[in-house]
Amino acid sequence: MASTPASRRAVFRTIATSSYREWPVYDTTSLYDRSSLGGLEEDIRTVASAWFTHEAHNSVDDFICELPLKYVDLTPHDQYDEPATYEMRTLVRAFLLKEAYDWDHETALLEHLKNRPAIRQQLGFETLPDQSTLWRTWHCRFSPDLQETIQKSARTVLINANREGSDVPREPLRTSENHEGASPTDYEVLTHADEVTEQVSHIVYPAFSLNRGDSCEIHPNGFWDLQTYLGLRENLAANEGARSFLYDSQRDRTPLGHAHRAHIRDLSIESIREMYHEALQRLIDRVSETEIFHRAGLVAIDTTEAKPFTGDRTGHEDEIPGTKDGEYAYQWATVQLVGKAVPLVLDARPIRKGENRREIVMELLDSAQDLIHVDRVLMDRAFDSQHILEEIDQRGLGYVVPKRMYTSERAQAKRLLRWEQDRYVTDRKLHLGKNEWHETTLIYRRRKNAESADHTQYSVFMTNCRPGAVHFYNSRWEIESGYRSIKRFMAATTSKSFVLRFFYFAFACLLYSIWRAVDLLVQIELTGEYEQTPLVTAENTLTLLKEETGIG
Repeated sequence: MASTPASRRAVFRTIATSSYREWPVYDTTSLYDRSSLGGLEEDIRTVASAWFTHEAHNSVDDFICELPLKYVDLTPHDQYDEPATYEMRTLVRAFLLKEAYDWDHETALLEHLKNRPAIRQQLGFETLPDQSTLWRTWHCRFSPDLQETIQKSARTVLINANREGSDVPREPLRTSENHEGASPTDYEVLTHADEVTEQVSHIVYPAFSLNRGDSCEIHPNGFWDLQTYLGLRENLAANEGARSFLYDSQRDRTPLGHAHRAHIRDLSIESIREMYHEALQRLIDRVSETEIFHRAGLVAIDTTEAKPFTGDRTGHEDEIPGTKDGEYAYQWATVQLVGKAVPLVLDARPIRKGENRREIVMELLDSAQDLIHVDRVLMDRAFDSQHILEEIDQRGLGYVVPKRMYTSERAQAKRLLRWEQDRYVTDRKLHLGKNEWHETTLIYRRRKNAESADHTQYSVFMTNCRPGAVHFYNSRWEIESGYRSIKRFMAATTSKSFVLRFFYFAFACLLYSIWRAVDLLVQIELTGEYEQTPLVTAENTLTLLKEETGIG
């Protein structure tokens, strides 16, 4: 299916954020395939992600009625040879409504339309079809691909409505399978996890390559197996790990520690990131086979650092920059899915001293948007630059970022304290230079149970979304939780090699993402739903990965 070009997404986001019931005129061009169902599904996702952020937009019925479909050519998906009474666009809207309510039969849809003449009129029905006409429409007139697009799009609409606190007719991520009953046993969990881990590892690991040629005696998987082995044992360095791996694994030949490090050092930062991107694409393709993954959209960008470096930094000053605690450490930046989505690390990059944070954010967003549909971006106050916010806004994305408090913010917080006001919202223009400004919204929020009694009880957030979007910031803690798990998957080293250090971190991010993907797939298989509290523990996944890498 064709994807939607960025310029087209921008047009649709403009449509979606326009005032209630005032959709602007949209002219199609030959640049877009008007009959593409993939494009239609992406457009509905884009419009829904922006439409429900409007304070006046809180009805799923209204969204379906107002969804712009004039540009869509549904003729290739109409399996009737002769002209029919009812237009395809009208019927598509009607069945979007049916799927949104999860009605099993067309009779419920007809009753809904009979009792709501305004909706019936907005959908375009001058007269209502009978039940048999609707049944034939779905089973005979709509192509199977169109049916699937309607089902997926209805879930997308519900997900976005639910995300913004709008009333939804049903739980958006309910599956058709019946998984009622007792919780799965540990045996069932491990059995399914074993099967899924095998699938995932066979899909993901081939994305990595050392480019050693075809005549080498040791299979390239031996190197990735060793790297996995190092990541599965706490504080295990390459030399000691290679010796242990030789005895623990079932391989005839295994890499020596110094050879393993040498091959990794021959890689470049760019090639490591390309391999990681390919591995995540494969992983996402696998989890995208489930309905649950369509919740993806909220990402967090943050930085983390290795343990403090206490050795001689001579010649490596730029690669081991100072930290906010006055120490020195290798540092990395990542972008990760947060919120209700499975928390995959979509991209990682190392940080050198003096690097522009705007370039770091844009690089990570480029990678993330290449893999998934991004709606909003969460960052901490280290990224509160107006130029970063402007770039994000220009991409048509929402953001929520805490603001460092300067003189004017402190003065406002003191006034709010005197007035005993817990929340305050105001618009602000941030200067970009050359008489250009970025418009944002400031939300002052008083922290509950704050230890201080002065104005520091208040936090200030910036957003280009509606003020209520600030509650999404609570999801940012998930990236911090992810870092703790990632670091336990890292191999130990005292090497100063910038490439080696980054590779160890990136591979740990991959192991973490595999764990969370395996957990999602097992949960869906056993319960039909996904809860962020893992059903499959990290220890389970590591044990199974050991078996997959011949370390059983």
